[in-house]
Amino acid sequence: MFKQREEPPKKKKRILLKIGSNTLTKESDQLSRGKIEDIGRQIAALKDEYEFIIVSSGAKVVAKQFVELESDYKDIHTKSALTSIGQPHLMRIFQESFRELGLLASQCLLSYSDFEKEVSRENIKKTVDILVSNNYIPIINENDTVATDEIKFGDNDRLAAMTAGLLDVDLLVIATNTNGIYTKESFENGSPETIEQVEDFADLKKEVVDEDKSTHGTGGMSSKVIALEIANKANIETWIVNGLEDDFILNTLNKDTAFTKIES
Repeated sequence: MFKQREEPPKKKKRILLKIGSNTLTKESDQLSRGKIEDIGRQIAALKDEYEFIIVSSGAKVVAKQFVELESDYKDIHTKSALTSIGQPHLMRIFQESFRELGLLASQCLLSYSDFEKEVSRENIKKTVDILVSNNYIPIINENDTVATDEIKFGDNDRLAAMTAGLLDVDLLVIATNTNGIYTKESFENGSPETIEQVEDFADLKKEVVDEDKSTHGTGGMSSKVIALEIANKANIETWIVNGLEDDFILNTLNKDTAFTKIES
């Protein structure tokens, strides 16, 4: 009697999800546990087909809920101190929310200099691969404690794009507070229309309006265009989606909502 040959397990597609502070707070001054739960529910629903890596902002926002430092909040050292205070709280909230959904979360803090050293790049990739293969969701942020004005990513959009290229993800999803990138004319007319497909970055830069700078974060739409270029050079398909919507990952995968797509 012949044994039936077992089919090898289907390879999951890898998504890197970048979540900005405006998404995590739902444009308020407080971190939204409901939004983190919304993200977790979607990951749980998709875990048989996709594996997720998260680049998350929000540490400074969380810190401001607990402390008030007697320093200039624009000073890089004060920002680093706030991140140091807020990061453990942010991870605790992710872990508590995800655990209730049967998901496991881990923390990875990266520095810009890590991407300049081949041995560090290899260590990052191997570590994340081990975490993902053991069903842990790596939650990545910049290691602000060692960052300086000269040596830092500048914003998590760039961190996400560089990480996406390093980890060979299939798709980079940047969650923000708009339905993708709008045409300049429609934005200025007060009736925003989404640019659904990007063909030329030179044309895209002419359309970008950056008056909507992030309330809590460091990036605006211009930083996302830079991230798109980085990901595009690494042959990573990228979507810019509205993370404020409930089920935004599912809706985007099902093409039930407007978003901007940049193919690899």
